[in-house]
Amino acid sequence: MKKELMLFCIVWLFVWLNGCQGTTAVSVADIQGEVATAVPPTIPTHTPTTPPTLPPPSTYTPMPTTTPTSTPSATPTAVPTITPSPTATAVPACDQRIPDDSLNTIVTLNFGLSRDYAPADLVDLNDYLPQRVTKGYPTQLRQVAVEPLAQMIADMETAGLHPLVLSGYRSYSTQALAWAKWNESNPDSASIVSAPPGHSEHQLGVTIDFGSPELADIVGEENIEFHTYFYMTSEGQWLLEHAHEYGFTLSYPREAFEATGFYYEPWHYRYVGVEMAAQVREAGISFTEYLLAQNPQPCVP
Repeated sequence: MKKELMLFCIVWLFVWLNGCQGTTAVSVADIQGEVATAVPPTIPTHTPTTPPTLPPPSTYTPMPTTTPTSTPSATPTAVPTITPSPTATAVPACDQRIPDDSLNTIVTLNFGLSRDYAPADLVDLNDYLPQRVTKGYPTQLRQVAVEPLAQMIADMETAGLHPLVLSGYRSYSTQALAWAKWNESNPDSASIVSAPPGHSEHQLGVTIDFGSPELADIVGEENIEFHTYFYMTSEGQWLLEHAHEYGFTLSYPREAFEATGFYYEPWHYRYVGVEMAAQVREAGISFTEYLLAQNPQPCVP
């Protein structure tokens, strides 16, 4: 079809040229000769691209298949395990409190002791002190306080004094009798010189009530043993100045009423140890106030 179209175009061209230049005889053979000698246009030959040669199957390494990377879900934060703190020791009722051998047991008008409590190391003071000091009373004290007391008494006598030990350990039942006695004979002053049973430091076995032969003359009453004027006696003044050096402290000074519930008792000393007695003296407060400032409530009233 392309050859016929080309032949037609050549014939038409010759006819047109001859018409313009004059009449010239042109045969079909001549036209065919022209066509035969005409160089057909070169049509570029498309050489197909040779596909790349793959290596033999034995050496062909397939491309790794890409596995979609999954984004891990957020790891939940571990909830910390709460370890319960040790159960605090229940605070006992004061009438059931039985303390250990510590010298730091708090005893006040509010915080008492069980009727069943009694120290285990009580000894008879008549075995350690002369009868002129104990007046022969069957007074007991804890062993831990005996030697310091005996040394203090000896030093007082060396200084020319005449100290008396009027009371030491008192059991719950003995304190109950004393409380009843004072309330019967002196109801107005019973709370000044005595304590209800279970609320006396004497039950601890480390407390001493001191006396002085000077007291009767100062008060003007024969056979008087306890009076706030004890602080005016030579023995009272010496104890106030030196008792802490032997581990004893005044339990109920004038300013301690709100903490202890007891009025001023200048004759009432308690053994707490030399180090503690020095700290209490340095603090300028009573032993009870010192303990309450640093410790939780010892029992439930």
